[in-house]
Order: sequence, then C-alpha cells, then structure tokens
Amino acid sequence: MTDQADASGPEVGVGPHAKPWPDDARLDPELLADGDRRNVEDRFRYWRREAIIDQLDTERHPFHVAIENWEHDFNIGSVVRNANAFGATAVHIVGRRRWNRRGAMVTDRYQHVEHHPTIDDLVAWAAQRRLPIIGIDNTPGSVPIEQVELPGRCVLLFGQEGPGLSPQAQQAATDVCAITQFGSTRSVNAGVASGIAMFAWVLQHVHGWSGPAGS
Repeated sequence: MTDQADASGPEVGVGPHAKPWPDDARLDPELLADGDRRNVEDRFRYWRREAIIDQLDTERHPFHVAIENWEHDFNIGSVVRNANAFGATAVHIVGRRRWNRRGAMVTDRYQHVEHHPTIDDLVAWAAQRRLPIIGIDNTPGSVPIEQVELPGRCVLLFGQEGPGLSPQAQQAATDVCAITQFGSTRSVNAGVASGIAMFAWVLQHVHGWSGPAGS
C-alpha cells in the first residue's frame, strides 16, 4: 500500500503516469497507476516511501534535533516537519513517547524519529557518539544564536511550550543559545524556534555564513 493519506486535493501532485512506465525499482506501481498526491518534492514523484528515505539518508546533515515532551507538547509535529525540511539526521523526543503528529504533515514518514525516556538517556546517547548538546532557550546566561559558531555535529535541544528547557536539560547542554527577539513576548514557541535554529545551522555549515561569530 502507498502513502496517499497525505493528499491535499486533486490540485496537488501528479496524475497517473503515461505508459510505458519507466524501468526504475524506486518507483511504486500503485502510484504510477493512480497518480501521486503526496506532500513530497517533485523529484520524488512516484517513488516508494522506502526509496525516498534511502535517498534522504544519503543527504541528511550531521545535526540532530531533540525536544522535551513532558506535557504532550503540540509543537512537536512542527519540529519534526522543520527537521525534515532542513535535513536533520534525526529527531529525538525526550519524555512521553506519544505526541501529536498532525503538525508534522506526514513528514514523520520520511524522518527518523527516536525516543528517550529521560534527559539522562539522551545525554548518554549523545556522549556515546561524541555529540555536544546545544540548548535553545532564552534563559539567563544564554548567548544569541547569531553570535555562536554552532558545532557541525551536534544535538539542538528544545524545551516545551511555556517552561522551556527543564533544569536537567540546561545542565546537560554544552551551551545554551537564545533566539533574539524584539517584541513583548518572552519567547517564541518550540516549533518556530526549531526552524530558526536549524536555519542558523544551515547558514553556517551549508552556505558558509560566518556572521558576527566569524567576523
């Protein structure tokens, strides 16, 4: 069976492929016959889900994303979607295993998502792989992310809506970076913060932007 549950309507995607069909093992016969209405890039039209994952695995960036989930944070879906968009290796959910997948817009089908019961479990996992944990939160002593040279291999760790990073997460972080803001609110939600932080990583390590940190 193919993953057509993420269809958004007849205007999205492509219809049935004209015959003769291409001789390509990555292609799904059902999608070729019925059309592909999934929320995927055009280069992946008609591809099997497993083939898309295999291709993405050759392209993912060496940073991971983690988010605490002690109170069923509804931002997790957005974090997963952003991780897929920015090519994160994996998303790590710390705390409750269950999370609301609606905001992910089915990108979790193509993104590696792992679970860690506690912060200590995440720390042990990261230490084994020599991945520094970079907290993202506007806490006292945090440094504006645009002034930080982010590690190429790392875990970007986010707290949940409201309380932000737990005390245990702050202690586990090598550094804590803040999203610079100019309005009246104390912080942006984890979904927005994750997109900003991942783009900051991409600017530095994909586009070579040095900014204030390297000037």
